[in-house]
Amino acid sequence: MDIQISSLSKTYQKGARPALDNLSLRISTGTFGLLGPNGAGKTTLIKILSTQMEPTAGEVTIDGLHISAGRGEVRQRLGYLPQHFGAYPDLTAFEFLDYMARLAHIRPGNHRKQVVEEALEAVAMTKVRDKYTGTFSGGMKRRLGIAQAILAEPEFLIVDEPTVGLDPEERVRFRKLMEEIGRDRTILLSTHIVADLGAACREISILDTGRTVFSGSPAELFRSSVGAVFELITSVEMADKAEQNHEVVSRISAGDRVTLRAIASENGMPPGATRVDETTLEESYMAFMSARGRATVARQDDELLDESSTMEVDEREIREAVS
Repeated sequence: MDIQISSLSKTYQKGARPALDNLSLRISTGTFGLLGPNGAGKTTLIKILSTQMEPTAGEVTIDGLHISAGRGEVRQRLGYLPQHFGAYPDLTAFEFLDYMARLAHIRPGNHRKQVVEEALEAVAMTKVRDKYTGTFSGGMKRRLGIAQAILAEPEFLIVDEPTVGLDPEERVRFRKLMEEIGRDRTILLSTHIVADLGAACREISILDTGRTVFSGSPAELFRSSVGAVFELITSVEMADKAEQNHEVVSRISAGDRVTLRAIASENGMPPGATRVDETTLEESYMAFMSARGRATVARQDDELLDESSTMEVDEREIREAVS
């Protein structure tokens, strides 16, 4: 699959700062990570890719098909798990997926039952198929959300903020699930939590203020942070002082000693610190953003406009689906 995003822009109000600003990307088969701070434009891009919103300018094609012209065909090839996914609490997992399969016009009878069973098996929920969704944990609900997204065997799967509300163990299980189902399809993972991307992403793009500021492999992002991260083992008092002048990635306390991993500033590193040769993806991301001034302040006005527009679109989509 080849997804081309060309000179894409979106402005919610005339004269307002654009949520997307002349954005261009290419996404191919495999797992693609979309990173960026809150307010960077990730949700707006997802709404456009999932045919829920029209851009102000620019275009998106999937294997040469313009999504604005081939909306129906694109939806048949698309699976989508929104950030805020809800299931009917009085339905069992099987009943809910069967209902979603009906909405997706999957053939009735034994075929639809088989499709539902296969989706449950894919997300390891066969044993809880007859339990009510209202009793599910956050992690189970996210897995159920993935199950509904893959019912029609989509070629392109969009997952928005995949681990929101999950505890650490559930986040690890969810990342493993993404790796498994992403082997034979295109997956776009959009998040502001770097660790959510795991090791599965072949390529990463970082958005900031509606523009692409980085696009490349995780290895390229690692290389961009060489020499920018340091480790300091020191007293609590000195650690507190270092935090005032440096962007801290992690802080681990052991007795009266503290181990800091942080980003070097323009003035270098604090006394006693050593440079880190092998950084984590999160450290590389923070170093990259720090080098460009950390434009990480969320544009609250734009986010509110984004959210209200999303609500309007969702209501229209529901009316179209049931008419």
